[in-house]
Amino acid sequence: MFSLPQKESGTPTALVDPTSTQGLDSNYGDVLGRECARKPDQKLPKLYGVGDPTAMFSSESSHLSSRGRIIKWFWDSAEEGYRTYHMDEYHEDKNPNGIINLGTSENKLCFDLLSRRLSQDDMLQVEPSLLQYPDWRGHLFLREEVARFLSFYCKSPTPLNPENVVVLNGCASLFSALATVLCEVGEAFLIPAPYYGAITQHVYLYGNVRLVCVYLDSEVTDLDTRPFQLTVEKLEMALQGANSEGVRVKGLILINPQNPLGDIYSPEELQEYLEFAKRHELHVMVDEVYMLSVFEELVGYRSVLSLERLPDPQRTHVMWATSKDFGMSGLRFGTLYTENRDVATAVASLCRYHGLSGLVQYQMAQLLQDRDWISQVYLPENHARLKAAHTYVSGELQALGIPFLSRGAGFFIWVDLRKYLPEATFEEETLLWRCFLDNKVLLSFGKAFECKEPGWFRLVFSDEAQRLRLGMQRVRQVLEGKSQMAEDPPSCQTQEPRGQHR
Repeated sequence: MFSLPQKESGTPTALVDPTSTQGLDSNYGDVLGRECARKPDQKLPKLYGVGDPTAMFSSESSHLSSRGRIIKWFWDSAEEGYRTYHMDEYHEDKNPNGIINLGTSENKLCFDLLSRRLSQDDMLQVEPSLLQYPDWRGHLFLREEVARFLSFYCKSPTPLNPENVVVLNGCASLFSALATVLCEVGEAFLIPAPYYGAITQHVYLYGNVRLVCVYLDSEVTDLDTRPFQLTVEKLEMALQGANSEGVRVKGLILINPQNPLGDIYSPEELQEYLEFAKRHELHVMVDEVYMLSVFEELVGYRSVLSLERLPDPQRTHVMWATSKDFGMSGLRFGTLYTENRDVATAVASLCRYHGLSGLVQYQMAQLLQDRDWISQVYLPENHARLKAAHTYVSGELQALGIPFLSRGAGFFIWVDLRKYLPEATFEEETLLWRCFLDNKVLLSFGKAFECKEPGWFRLVFSDEAQRLRLGMQRVRQVLEGKSQMAEDPPSCQTQEPRGQHR
């Protein structure tokens, strides 16, 4: 894997230096705060935005219903970069000039560990019950293992109840199901932005539910202690703004650790957000899909299920999956934990369309119960490999003098490339994204995450050393060539991509 790079004595400027501030709330973002402190005469930033996923809708097909045309339009418009990558995917031998994917948040570092564990004899069992229709909530043996697993790794104060567990094929299906059973058509969830952009589709395509963005700012104001900080004051203002526009808000979505920021909410912050939701009778959906991918020892992560008291247990719904923490995004396993039996039953009914095969449920139960392998083999090695890859990429960014944010959780770094935009517009951000793609490296641009500031990119580092080094070489080539591109007409296309990378 990666060896930790040796730093030179001179350190380029960076918004956050992960070697010195990661996980230390007292000085996190100090440099960013100094560089971005708001001037007294600056206008107040836009505080919220009511999403309209089909504002740019344009699709014609005599074979599809109006709903079908919208669904097709989402597919056509939101996956361009991902489809381009799959048509020209890098392979060391077969396609060495193909596209390196540093845009999709997948952990590709531990296939050797996973393949050995999933190939062991205890994973291979076929019995009649596994080939028959299951309880749509999931087989009881799996829900019991999920409850034990979450009780242990979430550090819940009391054992979790398997009757509160529902399993289905990934968190995308969970978002879709929860939106459908919690909201009427046209209602909305609050969500801090930037956020994982595909959630827009997850809640809209079936449930026709909208998102109200709570815009976060890179500038550190009097109310903040770090960049892009979520506060109750910002939640209150966004809720009031949505209400003033006649939009009924039914819930709040929290992602912890956050995607794309890598931010981690403290127990005190979580408690404040939950108390806010209780005051306004809002459901809270907490996505903890990266909870075991916190690789910095100094970072103190706490699951919402570890809190001694939930302000409103009947409206608090927690989701987790193996896609990220176990590098199994292709296997499609997700789980919901909620004390609200009506919500659990309604979601379980939709598992008729989003369930897992009995054989996969058996494999998941075997994996989750193997606590010795998880705690003593997989997690320590996974964290070590994530940290080494992160150290390499952050060192490369520092060498280029590129500011970035990272908290030692997840698979990505939130990179500030605003200085490479001739003008602070999303058109220029798009152009830079296309320059990367033309140079055979795929990144995720900030607009896909509803970031209100053009020029931020998410860069995924959880890949094997050879691909990561080549990808970073291609990133460097684009950025070092930008000064020449300012003098010469750019060769990159300016057509608008509509990309929501995974």
